[in-house]
Amino acid sequence: MRYLYYWTDEIPASPNSNQEPAAFFESLLSAQDRFSIIVDDYRELESALQGVTKEAGYELVLYRESAGSDNVIGQIVYTKPNSPATTAGLKRGDVITHINGQLLTANTFGALLGQINETHTVTYRPFDVVNRTLGTTPVTLSLTTIEYAENPVYFSQVYDFPAASKKVGYLMYNLFSAGTISGSTVYNDQMDAFFAGFKSQGITDLVLDLRYNSGGAISAAVNLASLMVCNVTANTVFVQRQYNQQVIRDIVSDAQLGPSFLVDRFVEKTQSVGSQLTRVYILTGSRTASASELVINGLKPFMEVFIIGQTTVGKNVGSILVNEDDNPANTWGMLPIVLKLFNSQGQSDYDNGFAPDIKDLDNSLAVYPLGDVRESMLNKALVHITGGPVGGRVGAAERFDREVIATSFDRKVYRNRLIIDPL
Repeated sequence: MRYLYYWTDEIPASPNSNQEPAAFFESLLSAQDRFSIIVDDYRELESALQGVTKEAGYELVLYRESAGSDNVIGQIVYTKPNSPATTAGLKRGDVITHINGQLLTANTFGALLGQINETHTVTYRPFDVVNRTLGTTPVTLSLTTIEYAENPVYFSQVYDFPAASKKVGYLMYNLFSAGTISGSTVYNDQMDAFFAGFKSQGITDLVLDLRYNSGGAISAAVNLASLMVCNVTANTVFVQRQYNQQVIRDIVSDAQLGPSFLVDRFVEKTQSVGSQLTRVYILTGSRTASASELVINGLKPFMEVFIIGQTTVGKNVGSILVNEDDNPANTWGMLPIVLKLFNSQGQSDYDNGFAPDIKDLDNSLAVYPLGDVRESMLNKALVHITGGPVGGRVGAAERFDREVIATSFDRKVYRNRLIIDPL
């Protein structure tokens, strides 16, 4: 930590090393640090950083059942292909009220969310997709958990609006991962194929949905950004890295690293649709963070980025995984903040997140399927692109006047992580 930590000068001179590991780690952190973590199993963390977790295959947002109520409801925002949740029939819009027979409340929801990575039961009110209403008869299901490798691309589609002379590519991307294991590029290769399809179909506009994407690998962020931008070369800077002064000196003087290690550059991609776009529309949520924000910031010097949704988290710093390889008995692993990130113009002013150009709290109980042109956030983007109504009459949504109090994403160890290649 004294060598790598971004705020190394703020580490106490004589910390109490008699504390338990997690408490000792916390005692070293700067008051500015919102994101460094330590875990007792770095192998589980390594898998999670590639999108491989033990789960049933659904994600939730949680709200108070009504204003002033202690009861909490968990709305399923999406289920994952070929997962136990999808096989059991859970779907977007269903509302969970109990986990393992216990009512979700303001006092219990945290502990109950911690139980869903093992076999568990959920009691829920099914959402009627046709009538867009919640059922009144609760259903209870038992869900098993599996080691699930989540494909970052959840949905891809091209929408044709001939009257407006527009073809819109839509991509929902939920995790920045280059592949299922370290060194793999299978997901980056898949992303290239998706954009090759967008290019061949002649899209004029792009909607990138990052509302559920809270971070991941910088290599995946570089790849994605390179597929959306034009007039860049392999020498064009995407992001600049700022480590502490000691680390910078060592990087610059290292023959194998050198000054070039302090920047990440765009990759020239034949699949890029940048020449076909004037702007990119990005959909954001309250948990959109890290690598998602890196893409927004990195693209801004080269094209217009139009944001629809909620203000993002505001994470302009990155981590590396630190663990002890030589002692099999020591399974602890750290993700300390080691650097701050700046775009090619030296900008890194999003500590408080990126505010949307069009606000959408995405908190309706009467949802449309993801990818449906009537779905609230996508619809706002399509209306802005085409200049007219899309999808016929979109009914007034049943909305809350309060914020999300928690999500299932919050419990994931890779949340808000931007993972940097080790030194």
